[in-house]
Amino acid sequence: MTDPEQVNGLLAGLARRGVTEVDASTLSRGLYASDASLYRVVPAAVVRPRHVDEVLATVEVAAEHELPVTSRGAGTSCAGNAIGPGVVIDFARHLNRIGTVQRNEPGQGGYEMRGSRGGGAGAGWAVVQPGVVHASLQRMALGHGLRFGPDPSTHTRCTVGGMVGNNACGSRALGYGRTADNVLGLDVLTGDGERLSLGAQTDASPAGIAAESATVRALRDLGDSHLEVLRTQLGRFGRQLSGYGLQHLLPEHGRDVARALVGSEGSLAVVLGATVRLVDEPAHRLLVVLGYPSMPDAADAVPAVLRHAPVACEGLDARITDVVRSRRGAGAVPPLPRGSGWLFVELAGAAKPALAARAAALTADAGALGHEVVADPRRAARLWRIREDGAGLAAGGLRGKPAHAGWEDAAVPPDRLGDYLRAFETLTAEHDLVGAPYGHFGDGCVHVRLDFPLAASDGVPRFGAFLDDAARLVASYGGSLSGEHGDGRARSELLPLMYTPEAMRVFAEVKQLFDPHDRLNPGVVVRPRPVLTDLRPPRVRHQRWPTVLRLVDDGDDLSQAVHRCTGVGSCLADPREGGVMCPSYAATRDEKDSTRGRARVLQEMIDGSLVTGGWRAPEVHAALELCLACKGCVTDCPTGVDMATYKAEVLHHSYRRRLRPRSHYTLGQLPRWIRLAAPLRRVVNTAARVAVTARFAKWLAGIDQRRALPRRADRPLRDWARSRYPTKPTPPAGQGGPGQSRPRVVLWGDTFTNDFAPESGRAAVRVLETAGYAVEVLPRASCCGLTWISTGQLDAARRVLGRTMRTLAVHVDAGDLVLGLEPSCTAVLRDDAVRLLRGTERSAAARVAAATRTLAELLLAAPNWNPPDLSGVQVVVQPHCHHASVLGWQADAEVLASTGVSVRRVGGCCGLAGNFGVEAGHHDVSVAIAEQQLLPAVRTAQPGAWVLADGFSCRTQLADLAGISAVHLADFLDSASPSQPAL
Repeated sequence: MTDPEQVNGLLAGLARRGVTEVDASTLSRGLYASDASLYRVVPAAVVRPRHVDEVLATVEVAAEHELPVTSRGAGTSCAGNAIGPGVVIDFARHLNRIGTVQRNEPGQGGYEMRGSRGGGAGAGWAVVQPGVVHASLQRMALGHGLRFGPDPSTHTRCTVGGMVGNNACGSRALGYGRTADNVLGLDVLTGDGERLSLGAQTDASPAGIAAESATVRALRDLGDSHLEVLRTQLGRFGRQLSGYGLQHLLPEHGRDVARALVGSEGSLAVVLGATVRLVDEPAHRLLVVLGYPSMPDAADAVPAVLRHAPVACEGLDARITDVVRSRRGAGAVPPLPRGSGWLFVELAGAAKPALAARAAALTADAGALGHEVVADPRRAARLWRIREDGAGLAAGGLRGKPAHAGWEDAAVPPDRLGDYLRAFETLTAEHDLVGAPYGHFGDGCVHVRLDFPLAASDGVPRFGAFLDDAARLVASYGGSLSGEHGDGRARSELLPLMYTPEAMRVFAEVKQLFDPHDRLNPGVVVRPRPVLTDLRPPRVRHQRWPTVLRLVDDGDDLSQAVHRCTGVGSCLADPREGGVMCPSYAATRDEKDSTRGRARVLQEMIDGSLVTGGWRAPEVHAALELCLACKGCVTDCPTGVDMATYKAEVLHHSYRRRLRPRSHYTLGQLPRWIRLAAPLRRVVNTAARVAVTARFAKWLAGIDQRRALPRRADRPLRDWARSRYPTKPTPPAGQGGPGQSRPRVVLWGDTFTNDFAPESGRAAVRVLETAGYAVEVLPRASCCGLTWISTGQLDAARRVLGRTMRTLAVHVDAGDLVLGLEPSCTAVLRDDAVRLLRGTERSAAARVAAATRTLAELLLAAPNWNPPDLSGVQVVVQPHCHHASVLGWQADAEVLASTGVSVRRVGGCCGLAGNFGVEAGHHDVSVAIAEQQLLPAVRTAQPGAWVLADGFSCRTQLADLAGISAVHLADFLDSASPSQPAL
């Protein structure tokens, strides 16, 4: 436990030194108490330095107050090496600039790489700050025809500093080497505050800092005095990453101190900057997929595969493909060669004919049951996606139990991999554990998450017994406890099972040289914390937090649901990498606004030791404040976190039978007020155009004054529909109306379509009738309750939604399909309704959900729809978040493709998200989200391009912020041959 006086002294000292972004709140400490591992260590404070001088000051002040320091990048460590009890320094927030990217010119030399697997001298180099995200560096390097070789699966958010700390590798380390093989120089700070510039010197190297020092000389002398240990116990194969990489101190390796520090997990020095090698991006790649009877059989073939110099050689088996099919659908797994175990082998080179010849030789030598050579990059990407998605989905467990990263990335020499896998399968069976192994088989590295029973009364000792047995097993094969993620809290205590006492003493001597007071990431590698200490999952044992919205896979228990988040940080990815989540984090870059951050705070709420106050804890509401309830995490999060549902639950339990924020009564019950004000439609529209009354109305409703009030339609959709049959109400389709032999569709006029965008409803009717459907507009008002759900008014939402389900069920039971035009409301019919309602109403909701379609889905199944020929028309499309994450946008993509239009699909979120973007206090974030992708896309669209946005929120955002009149897919198709472009 940290002494409060220490913390107060730290905060005062940092303030005196001008360190500006320091946070010791319970919210921030809870956010940074966990990484992607099983461990939880609450820090005393979090510092987000804006420049290197603030890092120097932080380390110095922390030392004055005897507080340890832990460096953190993306916080994606699976071993618990990005958490610590003292000061956590978050480098990703501000220290993320790329200083130089340089290609070596012919005749000018370059930085020579000694012993690199990537082929000697690099083609270029870059100077980066430690918080630079790998994908950002890669993007800039590709502009020069270069790449940074290592590519971890977390490349969209992991930082170069974190990669240096863990000696990160990735799938293509086989061809390009580990991070250590690609580091040319480091700017570091030791535990005693000595700043060292190691390795390559560039114009960007810090001035006045000597490359040599007593510490460096002592380290090299230490290496010289332990040559036998360094030669016989370290660096025996490529993925031996446990312990310190002291083999780089050998004379034959150039006594390279910079590379020796790579992989020391922040326990020897704080990385302030790095110079890294860049290599040429190959002109062509070829994927060879090889099928074998089993995964161990595939591993047996690895030595033969390696003779053909692949860039990557990945292994997986049917457990991975099965979990992808079950969670993503059968279409997510393209046909694979015969077998139950596969190798995905990538070849790269400058010429296609040479690559084809290498692929033919490889398949001849591989001894596979079958093979496929894939030249099409799109098909190759689909196949690689199996490996990427399966790895994340397997974290959800294979038999209804959560899977954990406690034994995640052991490695053995590749020629022993098959036998090791067989022995490992036997070991897991003996311990009654199940997982889905996969990994970098060309390097002998195996990833697996196992369903350790950590919440059981005897779960922790059983976990410890397995770790001991697993460590002894991998050591018996000459392997490494860690082949990628470092030792951290998960494996450091087990190192004596792998190394001799003499090797362990050498590690301790190195720690003493660089960090004699144990100030840097204590408990890692040397003087380790016990592996069974600081475990997070056992802390939630016997705690149940029932939910109103059903969470079937989590037993309707929020405490289980929020622990789905394993911390891998997919929600931190740059929005340009694709996907929806997490739009608010993309705008603020604040951990509390990420899906992971929110999940961590909810976990702390359930733990109750740091964040107290339960549902009403201010930390919880602060973390959820900027959640747009976009549901992007439902599909983009590899473990299926559903933060929109969790937020609704928190708001429901916090405010049930209590006074709510004003916007909950106004915007949260908007359909009610629209219905009540219907007779005064023209008066309301007129008042909205008068500045004084508009300002008052916005204040009353809790709307930001910078927002325009939407204009209600003079003639709602239902009024138009009734005019089609002036003598009597429209009968249900197929029961006496015209076209009764046609497939029947009832258009459900949600509040937004009926009252604000009836033209889209009319267009949809015309398009569907032309396509061969008999269409009726639901004649009575019927609301999905979305605004009540999003504001956590779940009891009222259940009553509203129950009435709608009873109404729609009459039509569905008569054989009608249901058309939803507003994606967010349609998503409620397809998902939330079944989870919110009970009894017979749930049964009705299930039938309605099965019958609900989008316009595109109906058109693809239409009896005689002939797509218009719109060749040459340019379209910018913004899929609504709920459309992309809940309904699926593939049908819309197929419909647009059938018309011949040229489509530019915008990723991410529009930023309005129903009531979120109009609420007072959210405007700036809403605009910042729109500036991520949507607004740049429409600004750079070709003249004459159409902008399609099915969501009323998306169209409102575009009108408010860019003056653009976007249209619904129904309007676009109804135009048949567009003549009046939207831009």
